[in-house]
Amino acid sequence: MGGSREVITGGDFKRMVSGAYSEFLLEYATINAQEGAGTLPGTHILRTIGAAVMPLTDAKDDSIGGLSRRVATAAVFGARGNAGVVLAQMFRGIATGLIGKYDATGSEFGKAFQYGILYAQRVMPEKPETPFIYVAKAVAKGAYRAVRDGMPIAEILEKAIKTGEDAVEQSGHNDAGAHIMFSFLKGCLKGLDGNFVSPAVSLSLGLGTHKNMPDPRNDRVRPYCIRLRVKNSKANVSELEQQMRDLSSFSIVERAGGMIDIHLHTDHVGKALDQALGWGPLRDVKITNMSESHVLPAHDALMTVAALAVAKNSDEAQKLQNAGASILVSGSADSSPSVSEIVGAAHSDLASSYVLVSSSADYKLVFQQAKRLLGNRVELVLTESFEDAIAALKKFSSGFSAAENAKNMRN
Repeated sequence: MGGSREVITGGDFKRMVSGAYSEFLLEYATINAQEGAGTLPGTHILRTIGAAVMPLTDAKDDSIGGLSRRVATAAVFGARGNAGVVLAQMFRGIATGLIGKYDATGSEFGKAFQYGILYAQRVMPEKPETPFIYVAKAVAKGAYRAVRDGMPIAEILEKAIKTGEDAVEQSGHNDAGAHIMFSFLKGCLKGLDGNFVSPAVSLSLGLGTHKNMPDPRNDRVRPYCIRLRVKNSKANVSELEQQMRDLSSFSIVERAGGMIDIHLHTDHVGKALDQALGWGPLRDVKITNMSESHVLPAHDALMTVAALAVAKNSDEAQKLQNAGASILVSGSADSSPSVSEIVGAAHSDLASSYVLVSSSADYKLVFQQAKRLLGNRVELVLTESFEDAIAALKKFSSGFSAAENAKNMRN
């Protein structure tokens, strides 16, 4: 049969993502109460998708390819907890299937959805097979058949949900991971139909906040790294740094002879460059999407190698520093650090390379995602308790490379 002639627009995609966010607002507490997918997976999912929807509030791009890429970038960079990383990869797969498209047919969007499920599966271990993977495979099979039959996107989603629910009923494979998958699909369907009900205010009116619910504005990420030089020997560096700070989560502005070197992380590349243009001619402009694999050499690093760890309070922070950690990121099993916080710390240029030490199984996929983005500049030591992290850090030595340290610390 021929493909569906239905057209899915950027506006449709916005409503789908908004619907998914709204569904998680309604379901995250229930997901938290279920077994599987780590500690408080519902909260980690809600904060991840909160980061994903924020770029939609002021996006100027109307294309479905451009909007899906913005959402994927923010989701990958803002992912928290193992569950959040899996959801972010789903968005990344969808964006891969829609890249370069202004609108998409129902069949094209259905295929992009299949990409999303495939990308989510890739970051999960195949054995033992988790309920999420079991349900994802069933959902993918249902979506494939619906796409093959040329169904509209709403029917593709309905078919995927029904196939997944049938698989759960037959196998009993139902936990937080399965609930996350169904919540995502049902939220997208409600958003597409425009009939979802949620405590969230519509994206077109601005995001609202409610008691005890994470505020998505607190999870906004700045995924673009800009490095450039401004030719101006008389500029006031402190004033320029203040302007850059208003647009970024991290900024360094320093004078270098007759030039000014700028390094910042922002979500508004155009605004940042406009500000810099006002100070003089720009040179050596380099823009990096930090949610994608990249290699950035350290800029005047103070150390050859440093250890990074996660601390939930000042007492843990002191113990980790005494054991050998030079950089600390705030977080706990209940409130996992985001991928952006890990990557941002490694971009601080304190060291040329890093050993990232995880102290909880709930951080595993977050740290692995950071490794995928930063490549050989970082090495991982994945422990599952604070005590093991301390023991590993005591084996750290600034006299060894990151790879040598990681090997010694894993032992």
